[in-house]
Amino acid sequence: MGSTLTTVKRFEALEVLRLGAGELDMVMNVGALKSGAHQLVENDIRSIVEIAHDAGAVLKVILETSLLTREEKVTACELSVAARADFVKTSTGLLGGATVEDVVLMRSVVGNRAKVKASGGVRTLAQLAAMVTAGAERIGTSSGVAMVQEAGASDLPI
Repeated sequence: MGSTLTTVKRFEALEVLRLGAGELDMVMNVGALKSGAHQLVENDIRSIVEIAHDAGAVLKVILETSLLTREEKVTACELSVAARADFVKTSTGLLGGATVEDVVLMRSVVGNRAKVKASGGVRTLAQLAAMVTAGAERIGTSSGVAMVQEAGASDLPI
């Protein structure tokens, strides 16, 4: 839910970068967003963005879209972009997953200021194609092998 203290997130980010990570994912503080503590959310994201960017790494902010209203999704995207996140990401996949509608909304809010990653529930080549068409530049899936096998027997471009 992203409710870990920023100091803990900073420590974790520094440690995994030291161990060689080139990309970081962080869950946005969902409770803070829902309670209207937008500055806290933006500052939390910015703190990890700075660490990631100083190390030449990419930061993806996981919104957990299945828990948010449309307005909260827009706000979460705006705060992520204001904090200079590289990606906004639909979910961890533990609490729901990506929807085409969410990807379209996220892309419309971030424009070319950030990239969109659809993650969670993308299990077929058709779903992958729909997410890319909706504006996702990356897909998070545990079904990659099945999709590649499906692509061998499909007319869908991958």
